[in-house]
Parts: sequence; structure tokens; C-alpha cells
Amino acid sequence: MTRREFAITTAALPAALSAAAPRPTLCFFSKHLQDLDYPQLGKTLRNTGFAGVDLTVRPQGHVLPERVAEDLPRAYEAIRAQGVQVPMISTGLVSASDPAARPTLKTAARLGIPYFKLGYFRWGNNIAGTLGEVKSSLQGLLELAKEYGISAGMHNHVGYVGQAVWDTQSMIADMDPKRLGYYFDFHHAVAQGAGNAWEINLRLASARLQMVATKDFNWAKVNGAWRTESCPLGQGAVDWPKAFSVLASLKFSGPLSIHQEYKAADRPAAAHQDLEFVKSQIEKAYA
Repeated sequence: MTRREFAITTAALPAALSAAAPRPTLCFFSKHLQDLDYPQLGKTLRNTGFAGVDLTVRPQGHVLPERVAEDLPRAYEAIRAQGVQVPMISTGLVSASDPAARPTLKTAARLGIPYFKLGYFRWGNNIAGTLGEVKSSLQGLLELAKEYGISAGMHNHVGYVGQAVWDTQSMIADMDPKRLGYYFDFHHAVAQGAGNAWEINLRLASARLQMVATKDFNWAKVNGAWRTESCPLGQGAVDWPKAFSVLASLKFSGPLSIHQEYKAADRPAAAHQDLEFVKSQIEKAYA
């Protein structure tokens, strides 16, 4: 190789590497800015540096389910006008029979929103019976998702069906992985299983990984009982370098939602700090 050929090849490497390792779309969970209207929400996220929003479309959310056909387009247009994307919505949907199910998915799909987070399925005393009921509900929602070309994600939230990921693996094995997958939450994954359990669950979910949630926590003993207490990203129990390393190895490039469950005097400023932390982790891992 001549010097000139070497220089040309070396100069092309950054672009080639960038093309080979697409980054996630960094979103902020709108639940934490509930007091802002749609234009203010878009403007705040733009000024804070976010590329996207994880928009709540559920009871007490930014968009109320009973008004989704009217208000989701308004929210979408106002947020997009500020240059912020809406790659996902967080819903409370657990059944296709919910009056809001069809209008929510139909409206989201028409606007070009590709992903929605499902609501939560509660465990009953009969584990097998609960899984059977959840499977039936998911099949109904999956049919709607297929009809409108939108993809659903189950949140691995402690205390609900899907918390361990493996508890739903066999249940959804025969369902379309393009339309039904996981909204993987590192906080809940680490809280659910210490050691490398969270990584095993992430790899189990990898073939169906639709969206990712980032939030951090520490363990605290309160009134004799251990519980999680939320904190800014990088100050808690989650091993973020390892977490992003695994995401990079999986070539995850979907929506990544930054949550702010901890108290913050200035939420936008705290959100910006969390965003910069995530960007630094992605830069290291995806490079």
C-alpha cells in the first residue's frame, strides 16, 4: 500500500465505523416534564440536547387515551416543530379490547411512530393461569400491531409479568419478533437479579429488543426493609460501561429513554447531565 492509499483508507475509517455502528436515538421520558404543554415540552428537550421524546400516551399522561386521535397529532406536530423526534410512546395498553387500543395504534402508525410500550400485567396467585391470560391479551394486541405496522415492547418492571424476561420467553416464542419484543430497563434488570443476571436477561431479550430505558438506583434500608432509591445516572448500582458495551455488541440502535425518577431541583439541567453521561458511554462503547 502506498502512502497515498494509506491516507485515503485511514481518512475513510471514521465514516465507515460510524455507518457500521448506528447509535440509539436518545429520548427523555416525558412523564418527568408532565407540567409542560406540547410546544414547551419540545422546546425544553431541544434546548436540553435531546434528539427524541418517549411520550406518555396513557391515563394522566401528556396525551390522554380518550383523546388520542385528536391530541397525539397535536403533540407530535408541536414537538417535531422544535426538531425533536417521537420514535416511541409509552401506553397503558394491556388488551385489544381497550377502547383506546385501536385509535392509539392507528394514530401513532399514521404519524410514523414505530414503537409503543405496553402497560403492565399483574401477577395472580395462579402463575400458569396468569401467563395464559397475558398470552391471550398479547395475541390480540399483536394483531392490531400487525394491522398498523407498529411494534410493541414489554417493560421488564419488577413486580409485573415480564420482570425477569425469561418468564415470558416461551409464552411469546411463536409471536412475530418484529411486532412484539422488549422495552429493556437496566434499573429493574439489576434490581431483579444481582451479579450477571441482568446481562443474561438482556441477551435473552436481544432478538426482540425494541427499546431501552436508562435509570439508576442504590439500595437503601428503610424501616428494616431493603428498597431501591433512584439516583442520577452513573451514581448507582448499574454497571453502565458493561451495559453499553453489551448494547453496542448487539448493535442496538432503537429509542433509548432516559428516566429521571430521582428528585431534582432543576429537572432540565439534571436531564442534560444524564444525557451527557449517556452520550459519553455510547461514544466509548460504540466506537
